[in-house]
Amino acid sequence: MNQRIYRGGIIGLGFIGGADQISGDALNQRVVDLDGTHLVAMQNHPRIELVAGSSRDGGRRERFEKRTSARSYEDWQQMLERESLDVVSIATYAPQHAEMAVRCAEQRVGAVWCEKPISPTLDEAERMVAACQQANTLLVINHNRRFHSVFRKLRDAVADGLLGELTSVGLQWGSGRLGNVGTHMFNGLCMLTGRRVVAASARLDLSRRPDCRGPEFADPGGWGWLRLEDDLMASFDAADFAQVPGTITLNGSLGRATTGVHDSQLEFWDGKRDNWQRGPDEPSSMDVAAAEIVTALDGTRPLEDDALDSVHTLETIVACHASHQRQSGWVSLPLTGADRELEVQSG
Repeated sequence: MNQRIYRGGIIGLGFIGGADQISGDALNQRVVDLDGTHLVAMQNHPRIELVAGSSRDGGRRERFEKRTSARSYEDWQQMLERESLDVVSIATYAPQHAEMAVRCAEQRVGAVWCEKPISPTLDEAERMVAACQQANTLLVINHNRRFHSVFRKLRDAVADGLLGELTSVGLQWGSGRLGNVGTHMFNGLCMLTGRRVVAASARLDLSRRPDCRGPEFADPGGWGWLRLEDDLMASFDAADFAQVPGTITLNGSLGRATTGVHDSQLEFWDGKRDNWQRGPDEPSSMDVAAAEIVTALDGTRPLEDDALDSVHTLETIVACHASHQRQSGWVSLPLTGADRELEVQSG
C-alpha cells in the first residue's frame, strides 16, 4: 500500500527549529537537552520529507543546508509560495506566530506545528485558530508534555482515580518567565488534572532578569494561585532568579505524584512508592507529535491536542498579569474588556 509522503518546511532555523547549536550557545542551552527539535523530528519520520527551511540569518541557512538536503530561503513567504508544503513548523519568536500561521492556512498547508507560547495576545491566538479551522489546517502548539509518554500515563491514571480525589496542586520552576516557561507548566497542569482554570490571583516578579532572547522581551516570573474547575486550587512559585527544578505535584486523597523532566515520582499514603520513567529507547515528545500529525493528516485518527487548550493557557498567563495590576486580586476567566488586551512580551 502506497502511503503519501508529506512535504515539510521549517520557518525559523535556530535552536529548536533547526537544531542549531550555535543558536543554542547564545541562549546558554544545549540542543541535546531538548525533548526533540523540529528538524530532527521531521528527519526521523519516514513519511515526512524535509524539503525547505527559512531564516533571515545567513549562517543558520548555511548550516541548515549542510545538515540536510533541503533548500533554504531568506523569505518565509517565498518558501510557502514555491514549495507546496504539507507540514510547516513555525519556530520563531511569538510575535511572528499569528502572521505566519494565518498565511500557512491561506496557502492550504495541511498542518501548522507552532512553537509555544501560541502568541503574545488573545486576539492573535484566536485569529490563528479561526484561520486554521476555516482552511481545515491542523494547528498544533508545541507544548511537548502533551506528547510525552510519562505525562500521558499520569494523566490517564489520575483520571482513573490512582491518586483518589485531587486535593491541591503545586507548581514550581526556575528562571521565571510566565510566558515562555510558565506556558508549559500551566498547560501541563490542565492536561494532568483534566480541568480548566477559572480564576487567577498572582504577583509578578519585577526583578527584571534579562531575557535570553533579547531586551525587547520582558517576561517576568511570579507567584500565585489558580482556581480550577470543581474548586481545585493550584499554587505556583516561579521567581525570576529561582534555582529550583520544574515540577508539578498533584496531591490526592490516596497519594501524590511529582513530575520531573522525563519521570514521575509516586508516593501513596499506604506506604507504597513508584517511579515512572520514559525509557531510553522511547521517542522524543517531538517525534511523537510528528507521528500523530501524520496520522491526523492521513485521516486515520484525530489529533489529541487541541489548539484551544493553548489559547486557554495564554489566557491564564494574561489573567496573572491582570491580577498583578489589581494588587493580586482575583481575576476570572474567560477574560473580558481591557484584560483581554494585555500583551505577554515573551519570546
